[in-house]
Amino acid sequence: MMRPELVVDCDCHTGENPLWHPTEKRLYWVDIPRGRLFRFDPATGRHETCYEAGAAIGGFTIQADGALLLLLADGAIRAWRDGRVATILDGVPELVGNRYNDCIADSHGRVFCGVLSTPEQPGRLYRLDVDASLTVMDDGLGTSNGMGFSLDRRQLYHSDSGDQFRHIRVFDYDESTSTLTRPRMLLTAEPDEGKPDGLAVDAEGCIWSARWDGSLLIRHAPDGTEKCRIEFPVKKVSSVTFGGPDYTDIYVTTAGGHDRRNEGSLAGSLFRLNLGIRGVPEFPSRIGLEK
Repeated sequence: MMRPELVVDCDCHTGENPLWHPTEKRLYWVDIPRGRLFRFDPATGRHETCYEAGAAIGGFTIQADGALLLLLADGAIRAWRDGRVATILDGVPELVGNRYNDCIADSHGRVFCGVLSTPEQPGRLYRLDVDASLTVMDDGLGTSNGMGFSLDRRQLYHSDSGDQFRHIRVFDYDESTSTLTRPRMLLTAEPDEGKPDGLAVDAEGCIWSARWDGSLLIRHAPDGTEKCRIEFPVKKVSSVTFGGPDYTDIYVTTAGGHDRRNEGSLAGSLFRLNLGIRGVPEFPSRIGLEK
């Protein structure tokens, strides 16, 4: 039986977006609605709240210069590094009252980022280019969520955890132009498996899918077939990433810390697994860094 190890017992309302910082050798993650950024140093076992944004942090990437690119409410974007904050976008008119939800950088430093659906507009998937311009890549979504690239960088996997969708699709991806075409279904979660949330791709090309309200982390082959599943002592398993010196540590965030009576006594905590399976580093973003 593969049992997740408790790393940080914290009460995140929506713990999300774990990401390994390759130069600092630390893990960062957020509590989305509370706008808190955390980091954990596995060498010392210490963790801390390192930034409070004053607004929801829907996701972040690590910039090529080592800063964190924070995607916030109303379309605002900031670069943060050890307490120093620089504004890249104050906001986006069409995103006022909305926020980003999960993101990933590609090999050219561009960022794919989703936004939530609202009563006025379905969810969308955007591409944020290095000049900080936004382009709509997909529309009509429920809750745009976790993303990952195939090992050959010819496909992008994309989760939609909206109640009416509960699936992972795959797009053909052109690395040179960062365009997405030919969306098609990879898998749809069964009702008792929860909703596909954050995801990561390992060095064998398999897809790790966190399952919101499913108490599960599931590993899928590239064709969507299940290879294994790991149960968690909380309902809302929200996201997953690989880290550590050799990328064999699997870090998993969870949610529900504001309601542990119903969500589990460790809801909102950070967990870790080491199964001898290697991951791959995420690409750094380059938003605002190229002139």
